[in-house]
Amino acid sequence: MIWLVPIVGLLLLGSGLAIAYVIGAAAVLAFVATDNTRYLAVLPQQIFSKIDVFALMAMPLFILAGELMNRGGITRVLIDLAMAMVGRLRGGLGHVNIMTSVFFAGISGSAVADAAAVSNTLVPAMRERGYSLDYAAAVTAASSIIGPIIPPSIILIFYGALMSTSVTALFIAGIVPGLLLAAALMVLNAVYARTQNHPRLEKHEVPAFFPALLHALPALLVPGIIMGGIVFGIMTPTEAAAVAVAVAWLGGRHYERLAFSEVWQAFRRTAMLSGAIFLLIAAVSALGHLSALERIPEAISDLVREMGLGPVGYMIAINVLFLLAGMILDIPVALALLVPLLAPTALAQGADPVHLGIVLCFNLCIGLVSPPLGGCLIMVATVTGINYWRLARAVLPFVAVQILVLAVLIALPDLSLALPRAFGLAGGG
Repeated sequence: MIWLVPIVGLLLLGSGLAIAYVIGAAAVLAFVATDNTRYLAVLPQQIFSKIDVFALMAMPLFILAGELMNRGGITRVLIDLAMAMVGRLRGGLGHVNIMTSVFFAGISGSAVADAAAVSNTLVPAMRERGYSLDYAAAVTAASSIIGPIIPPSIILIFYGALMSTSVTALFIAGIVPGLLLAAALMVLNAVYARTQNHPRLEKHEVPAFFPALLHALPALLVPGIIMGGIVFGIMTPTEAAAVAVAVAWLGGRHYERLAFSEVWQAFRRTAMLSGAIFLLIAAVSALGHLSALERIPEAISDLVREMGLGPVGYMIAINVLFLLAGMILDIPVALALLVPLLAPTALAQGADPVHLGIVLCFNLCIGLVSPPLGGCLIMVATVTGINYWRLARAVLPFVAVQILVLAVLIALPDLSLALPRAFGLAGGG
C-alpha cells in the first residue's frame, strides 16, 4: 500500500494544492500505509517541538528587515556605491551588478528580491551601454544567489533549526563562500568584458567614492549591526534581527520617507512568507517523525556502507542529489525533505555540521538559476521580458562557475570554517 503515497502526492501536487498541504497529506497517508496510525496521536507534539525553536524567531524578523529596506529606496544608493568602487573597470556595469548583489546580500538575504530589484534598475542601464539583453539578464540572475549565502540568510537559519546547529557559526561561515562566489563571477565577467569588448564607464558617469559611501552608510549599518553584534557576542541572531528591523525602518525613512502603506505591505509580505515556511516545517516534521519510526536514516547509512562510499564519495553523491533537487524544488522544501534524511549519515562519517550546512545551502542556491524551475531565472525573465529558455542558455557559463566554487568549498572545508574557528566557534559549536 505504501506505493499509493507518492501517487497520491503527485496527484495532489498536480491539482495546484500548496506544497505544505501535499507533504502533510502524504505524511498522514504514509502513517496509515506503514501501520503506524497509533503514533499519529503524538504528531501534534512532534510538530510543535520542531516549530518551537528559538533560532526560528530570527527568520520573520530578517524577512521584515529585508522587506523594509527593499521598499525604502536603497537600490539606487547601493548601486551608486558599487559604481564608485568598480564602475571604471572594463565591463564595469557587470561588476557593479555583482557588487550590488553583495551589498543586497547583507541586507535582505533574498535572491529573488535581489533579482527583481537589480533587473528593474541595472539591466536597462546595461542595455543602454551596449550590453546584450542575454548577458545583462544572465549576470543579474547569476549574481542574485549571493544573497542567501552571505548573512543574514533565511535558509541558514532554517538549516540551523533543522539540524540544531549554531546559527551564529553558520552566519560567520557564510561570509567567505559568498565573497568567493562574487570574486569568481567577477573574474568571469572580466573575461567576457575582454572577449566581447564590453564598455567601461567614463569618469563623469561614476559617482565620487566618499560622497557615495557617506550616502550609503545608513543602508550599510544593517549588515554592520547584524554581523558585528553576532560576531562579538553582543546579540544573538534573533536580537540582531530585531535591531535590524528598527534600523531598516529608520533607513527607509531617511531615504524615501517610507510611507505607512509600504510598512503595512512589508508586514503583510513577511506574514505570508513566514506562515508558508512554518506550515512547511510542520508538514515535514510529520514525515521526519515517520522516518524516525521506520529508521530510514539508519537504512541509508547501511546502504552507504554496503556501497562502499567513504566520506568523500558520500559527500559527492549527496551534492549531486541536492543539485538535481534544487532544479525542481524550492530551497526550504528541499532542505526540509532531504537534510533530515541524508545529513545524519554525513555527520556520522565525520563531516562538520557547519561546513555541511554551507555546502548544501550553497548547492541548493545554484538551483535558483538552473532550469526547469529556477526561481531567479523566472523573476529576471519576467521583469526584463527575455525568453526564459534563452536566459537559461545564457546563464549556463555562470552556473558552471558556481558549481566550480561549490567543488572548491567541498574540497577545502577550511574556507568555510576558518572564520568560525577564529571566533571560538570551531567545528560549528
